[in-house]
Amino acid sequence: MTYLLLKQLHITCVVVSGAGFLLRGVWMLRESPLLQLRLVRVVPHIVDTALLGSAIAMAVISAQYPFAVDWLSAKLIALLVYIGCGTMALKRARSQAQRALYFVAALLAYAYIVSVALTRNPLGFLASFA
Repeated sequence: MTYLLLKQLHITCVVVSGAGFLLRGVWMLRESPLLQLRLVRVVPHIVDTALLGSAIAMAVISAQYPFAVDWLSAKLIALLVYIGCGTMALKRARSQAQRALYFVAALLAYAYIVSVALTRNPLGFLASFA
């Protein structure tokens, strides 16, 4: 698979994963029973696996790796924050208020990750404030 095809797959997975998280977050805030559907619980894992696989393949092909390239390091650290906040928002936080707070934090982390990818600057959208 060529780098450009991997990049397209990666971008598509980023959009699908983010939209799916946003939808699941809204359902969580509304306490919708749709969150319990098998499809809703399985598809995110498939999309995120393709997302991670394409990211690793692009890193290998381009020889650009986290902790060697500053903007990729920033994306990786922000990804861990996004996963942590997303898990708290959708599963682990005890109160609805906590879930909402973690949901907003996860969305901000997602926006930061996308902005770092687009600018290839570790500050991402924060660069306009610096």
